[in-house]
Amino acid sequence: MAPKKIKDPKLSKPTDWVDEKEIADPEDKKPEGWDGIAKEVTDPEAKKPEDWDEELDGAWEAPMIPNPEYKGEWKAKMIPNPAYKGEWVHPEIDNPDYKYDPNIYAFDSHGVVGIEVWQVKSGTIFDDFLVTDSVEEAEKSAEKVLKRIEGEKKT
Repeated sequence: MAPKKIKDPKLSKPTDWVDEKEIADPEDKKPEGWDGIAKEVTDPEAKKPEDWDEELDGAWEAPMIPNPEYKGEWKAKMIPNPAYKGEWVHPEIDNPDYKYDPNIYAFDSHGVVGIEVWQVKSGTIFDDFLVTDSVEEAEKSAEKVLKRIEGEKKT
């Protein structure tokens, strides 16, 4: 069934529309020396193992550890965008293909119910499905099913 409203095909987002809420502050400058700080440094507490053999193991190098002075990649702080116009919402129009059907749910017969069940333990039995809009009919059916279940428990 076709939707009641559709996006107006004659309209599109204006090319000058600004929907970025924040922008990088153009006056924010990278601190001097920011790029000169290494991400990792050699561990000053590391010591060459006593059994290290330069001929077999090669030249010993201290392991690297994260540099506590490293602050990450520099990014300018974000500020509210003065040109921000908000999120653009595509205007909708009535769908010419939409047809109202007050009886879309009505069928002569609901003779089949399809159910997909995923289970972990095998051996589960499903039965006694009832589809109705009558509370009285549902209560009568429930009485029959509960009576049968009680009988099954006794055996």
